[in-house]
Amino acid sequence: MKIKQLLKYAYTLTLFLLLSTIAFSQNTPSEDEDYLAFATTMPELKGGMPELVKKINYPSIAKQNRIEGKVFAMAYVDEKGNVDKVKIIKGLGAGCDEEVSRVLSSSKFNPGQHEGKNVKVKTTISVVFKLN
Repeated sequence: MKIKQLLKYAYTLTLFLLLSTIAFSQNTPSEDEDYLAFATTMPELKGGMPELVKKINYPSIAKQNRIEGKVFAMAYVDEKGNVDKVKIIKGLGAGCDEEVSRVLSSSKFNPGQHEGKNVKVKTTISVVFKLN
């Protein structure tokens, strides 16, 4: 792997961890009180990220303006695997944030588990928008 690729990967990972830390540390009781930040088994998208990416429609305004990048979102997943709420942590604008919210809101997860029980968990997801 080239040095430039490694640096880009390290930068992306650092940004992701920083944003996750900030999002998890913001303690808004009405939103976060019932959701764990971490569980023994974290929620997983049914069909994985490839299934989520298939549902994404690149917004036309983003295409026209050649907007590319990542949208970081927090999904609040209930004990049945449904998404109760989506919060954009870092967005791109131009319709990309709304598209991620739309797709995540309609997605189904394998629920998170802690100590053998299904629990409500918040999980961070990043979606890449890249033009061909």
